[in-house]
Amino acid sequence: MAIIAIDGNPAETCGTLPEVISRAPEFILTNAAFSDVPLDSFKGKKIILNIFPSIDLPVCAATVRRFNEAAGKMPHTVVLCISADLPFAHSRFCEGEGLKNVIPLSVFRSDAFGISYGVMMTSGSLTGLLSRAIVIIDEGGKVLYTEQVPDIGQEPDYDAALEAAAK
Repeated sequence: MAIIAIDGNPAETCGTLPEVISRAPEFILTNAAFSDVPLDSFKGKKIILNIFPSIDLPVCAATVRRFNEAAGKMPHTVVLCISADLPFAHSRFCEGEGLKNVIPLSVFRSDAFGISYGVMMTSGSLTGLLSRAIVIIDEGGKVLYTEQVPDIGQEPDYDAALEAAAK
């Protein structure tokens, strides 16, 4: 488990992020059309997983905007923005902001993603939601980079994540 902070208070996740060079855990998430989206649908592309609690939190929204901007400059790379928000919320945000370079996905149908990636919070005020984390997966399905952000109110290290994705 990882111990993170929410407004200065400790919270735990159900595990830890996958190890670098390990095979990325499989998943099936839900897109804006309420269709299932498995990890293998992105095979052959570099994948940035931008994982966060809710699109309605300011820092979460900022990460989606920042990765949307970066993704437009990264060929053969997809950015998956993953939270427990309903697809309606993801769509409302991305359409309202004019964001077209990220793929919003929801875990609302299953806890499997949060458990297998070790990011489901098991204590604190946001129990049941996902912690803020970044995972980069290469074209062959191996984990290249991970970051468990230590405080929900903190943005990830964009430079390090984008540098890892550019390799």
